[in-house]
Amino acid sequence: MAADKVSPRLVLVLGARPGLASELAGQIGKFDGLIATVVLEAYQNDPVSPGELAVAVAAIQAAGIATLISGDAALARIVKADGVHLPPSKTALTSYREARDILGGRFIVGVDVGRTRHDAMVLGEEGADYIAFGIPAHVEDRDTARNRRLELIRWWSEIFEPPCVAFDVETPDDARELAEAGADFIAVRVPADVPATAVAGFLTPFAQIFSGTAAAT
Repeated sequence: MAADKVSPRLVLVLGARPGLASELAGQIGKFDGLIATVVLEAYQNDPVSPGELAVAVAAIQAAGIATLISGDAALARIVKADGVHLPPSKTALTSYREARDILGGRFIVGVDVGRTRHDAMVLGEEGADYIAFGIPAHVEDRDTARNRRLELIRWWSEIFEPPCVAFDVETPDDARELAEAGADFIAVRVPADVPATAVAGFLTPFAQIFSGTAAAT
């Protein structure tokens, strides 16, 4: 029912790999306005050249979707991405300042602060374009971490102006709960074993909970 749907948009987290642009081209257009941003992560065991990455960035941008490179501001500038997404780090503020120095004010610099309120407030004051709350891979108690992420999203959305992004969202039920708590964007990582040609099918269950979007057919 339409009344039960929520309105935030998706951030699609994808592993950058050879051939990504051509494989993905027919997928991301199957959702009308659902995907706001694509974050491209580099796989160490399946690297792509800057030239290949630039082709993928251009293809995604041609679909009207902002594209960020994960963790490498210099590479983001080289491949003409829209900015950089900084993963959780014990040196988040330093990483942010370095990225901003490299990219300047025109580019997006967003930061995943993990589960840290202090870093969130400091980086918000520094001018981060968004604050993300995620669940770092090393965390073993995933249930507690999910509750903490929900609490942080609710806290941030009630008090602060910069957009907040819920990262490491694994299920549509989690996406709905986080959206209702106030997340501006929901970040969904496409597993490495899902080929780019199957991205639309993977996203359809998430699309169905969002208003104003069309699930792929």
